[in-house]
Formats: sequence, structure tokens, C-alpha cells
Amino acid sequence: MGMKYVAPVGVLLAATTFLGVSAHAENGPVGGKDLGGRGLVSPAGVKAPPKTAAKSYVVADAETGEVLAAKDPHGRYLPASTLKALTALTLIPKLDKDLKVKPSSRAVNEEGSAVGLVSKPIYTVDDLFKALMLVSGNDCAMALAEANGGLAKTLRDMNTEAQRLQAFDTVAKTPSGLDKPGQSSSAYDLALIARAGLANDDFQRYISTKVDKFPAPKGYYEIGNHNKLLWRYKGMIGVKNGWTSKALGSFVGAARRNGHTIIVSVMRHEGYFWDEVADLLDWGFATRGKAVPVGRLVDPLPAPAPLPTGPATPLATPTRPVTSASPAGDAAGAASGSGGIPAVGLYALGAGLLGGVIWLVYGIRRRSR
Repeated sequence: MGMKYVAPVGVLLAATTFLGVSAHAENGPVGGKDLGGRGLVSPAGVKAPPKTAAKSYVVADAETGEVLAAKDPHGRYLPASTLKALTALTLIPKLDKDLKVKPSSRAVNEEGSAVGLVSKPIYTVDDLFKALMLVSGNDCAMALAEANGGLAKTLRDMNTEAQRLQAFDTVAKTPSGLDKPGQSSSAYDLALIARAGLANDDFQRYISTKVDKFPAPKGYYEIGNHNKLLWRYKGMIGVKNGWTSKALGSFVGAARRNGHTIIVSVMRHEGYFWDEVADLLDWGFATRGKAVPVGRLVDPLPAPAPLPTGPATPLATPTRPVTSASPAGDAAGAASGSGGIPAVGLYALGAGLLGGVIWLVYGIRRRSR
């Protein structure tokens, strides 16, 4: 079998893991040099953004990607349940919406917020995504991870997706956002994730649903969206709010008015943030198009082009005889050829590595745009 392609995201992950290199530090912060500080960054010549108790926030124009104002945008904080936006964005394209799922006992007993799953095959993937985004079901996050092939695979997929989005401040250690050492995100990354999610029809459908029916062993019950602004802010689309005792309050959301969409993300808020988020959205709508942006939400890395593959080269005939004493070992030798790795494999591997390096350089240079 030939190697079809080498994803640039994998190369970025390898560079970060094995070389200890930050994938975005060399050319400055992602989104622009003004986004590298810890303080408030706002445009000149317009009214200052409203005050908020959040330690970090971003206000951005979803269509243009322009960051209108920010405070400590790349500060790394615990994301709480806002991380579920990444979970949904990662898994929606991978899972059949009509697939029936029987949650494991681990999923059913997941701590924290839950929709109340039982270990019976009465839920579709679509049901689980709804409850994930409406009522922040940690049990649903684990059940979806199991449907995707397990927790370890899902976390790899989530971190790969974060790298593809150039959300380099984000490290997923759980699919639910429950606090875990090493897990992090930033207001900038949450805005990137929300912007990417808005381009997915199913994602947008889940986050904008106010009330829906959820299966029960006998019938169903109603669940309601925890995003308070869906109920009272004109044009609110949704996305995700979160809270834990260690992360404090976090939120990422988007609203659309007069054909324009504004994204607001806040992290580490100690109190009631809903009114402040509404004020930041109002300011974003009033400011867009009237001020020089302080930065930009970068685009995702481009998908790699598949490398051409040809027919497999015939392998060399093993030189040592096959004996009944070691059939398994000799079969393995025949499969690999006398040199261990076929020449075509070496060429494909070399081409893949070269392509990965090119994508890595390309991604690094794009970050400061």
C-alpha cells in the first residue's frame, strides 16, 4: 500500500511534541503583533469597548475575521464547557447523525452537568450533539467520544483540529471541558473555533436550538438551552457557555444583525457575565466597519493535496527457506522483503516528510497575517 498523504497538522503536532517548539512564537502572536500583550487592545478614534470583569476577551467580525478589540487574547486559561464547541466541531463530520448509541457505564456516570443518559441504545448521535450543546451534557461528551472510537482517539482528533484551525493555545485533555492539568484554551482560540463552527450547518443548528425533545426509556423529556442570551438578545445565534470552580465563567457566542455576525468570547469571569457579553456584542455591531482592526482571526490551514499513488512494486522473494518451525516469522520476512522496507515505501516516506515540512513553513508564515 502507498502513502496517500501526510497532513501538515500532523507535522505541526510532531514539531511541538518532539522538538518542544511553539508553532507560532517565531513570527509573533497569531493574528497580529498587537494581540501579544496581556492588557486591553482597542482601536483609536471610536468609543472604547465596555468594561467587563473577564480576565480575557475578544470581539471579532465573523465575516472579515477582523478583531475589533481584545484583552489578553492569547492568555491560556481553563476553558470549562466552552471546549465542547471544539468537541462538536471535531466530531460532527466524523459521525453518522442517525447512528444509534448505547452509552457505557462510564459515560452514564460522568461527573458534572449531565442530561441523564442510561445504558440503553435509545439515542442517536444527533440526540447526543443536541444535549451536548444545549444542556452541556458531560455524559454526552463521553458517549460521543466512545462512538468515535474511544477517548484517546477523540482527544487526538480534537487536538489535531485545533492545530488545523491554528488555535495553538488550545490543548484538549477531556471532551467535556472538565478541568484537567494541562488543558487550556484562549479567548482568541475560542473565537477561531466559533467562527469555524458557524460555517457548519449542523453545528449552527445545535447551538441555536432553544428547546428540544430528548429520548428517555419511556418516551422523552424536554431540554432547554443554557445560553441565556438565546432567549433575550436580538439576533443571538448561540455557541457555548461554561463554568467550573477552577475555570470560573467562560463564554463564546455569536449574534447576527443586518447581515453581519459578531463573535464575543470571554474567559475567567468571576460573576454574572451575560449583560457584559451583550454590551460587548452591541459595541461590536456599532464599531465594525468604522475602525482599524487590532488583529485578525486567521484562516484554518489548507487541506493537504493527496500525493499520487501507483501500483505496488512486487516484493523481493525471501532468500531463506520457509520451514514448519517458523511459519509466522518467515511470512513476516516475505511481506517486508529482504531489505525490511520496500524502496517505494522509502520514496513515499521521503516525499511525505518533505511535503510536511513545506506545509509547516507555510502555516508559520500565514500566522502573522
